[in-house]
Amino acid sequence: MSTLEQLKQFTTVVADTGDFEAIGKYKPTDATTNPSLVLAAALKEQYASVVQDAVNFGKANGSTLDEKLDATIDKLFVNFGLEILKIVPGRVSTEVDARLSFDVEGSIKKAHRFIELYEAAGISRERILIKLGTTWEGIQAAKVLEAEGIHCNMTLLFSFAQAVACCEAGVTLISPFVGRILDWYKKNEGKDFVGAEDPGVISVSQIYNYYKKFGYKTVVMGASFRNTGEILELAGCDLLTIGPSILEKLQNMKDPVVRKLDPATASQSPDKKISLDEKAFRWLMNEDAMATEKLAEGIRKFAADTVKLEESIRAKLQ
Repeated sequence: MSTLEQLKQFTTVVADTGDFEAIGKYKPTDATTNPSLVLAAALKEQYASVVQDAVNFGKANGSTLDEKLDATIDKLFVNFGLEILKIVPGRVSTEVDARLSFDVEGSIKKAHRFIELYEAAGISRERILIKLGTTWEGIQAAKVLEAEGIHCNMTLLFSFAQAVACCEAGVTLISPFVGRILDWYKKNEGKDFVGAEDPGVISVSQIYNYYKKFGYKTVVMGASFRNTGEILELAGCDLLTIGPSILEKLQNMKDPVVRKLDPATASQSPDKKISLDEKAFRWLMNEDAMATEKLAEGIRKFAADTVKLEESIRAKLQ
């Protein structure tokens, strides 16, 4: 049995891509997308019809160029989600514009728009996760959406403080970025980390154990992996979202998979239960240079890729 198939015994495997062909190959339960992945897929010739459908929708649903562009981008994200849902049995994550990361009302409005478009296409909101950046404002938007029965996936999560605020808000799922945490420590400490010493692995393990120890319903989906070793160290995590290149490696490996994270042993976590208001959250984030820098960098990158996507679409609308 391949390492990938063994991993699926303990953990729900999710495909981190907008490439439908890759998703079909590895048979994940769910799939996640983000602006960078949608941009990459939208530029591929084989997905031209998906893009054109969104452009046609935009032209029919806006009077000004900006209105048409907004409508097109929203429909494009949903179109990719709809195609993915034809392949996976579970859910797809669709991401709110990163430029709304500090706008509670704007984020809620965008999430409502996505759900409206999915439901118009016959897809239940139960199969959709709305992705929001894990700023204080993003968490507050998620709290409102969850109360409405709209499930959220909190992305760009790098710290224990972000994780605590998310579970207190009652969000469905969080996506801690394992590899980007590792990147920061490698750059700032000038050395590599492997296995259980990987700072990203340590972070996700702490969060998983805290959630299970204190009975939070929020589930943990490790994301942003740099190597197969990180994944094997997190076997047993609720979900892991993995890019096609690493899925390929796992499918070709025969290494045995040992469960590392387990609710049964989470009670041994030394962490005490804490509660965070906005002031405490912002202070703890400020004290965590890695989380502060990587969150800001992640928002900027996703925003930049959204702008690139808009530029490529704008030409089609004129």
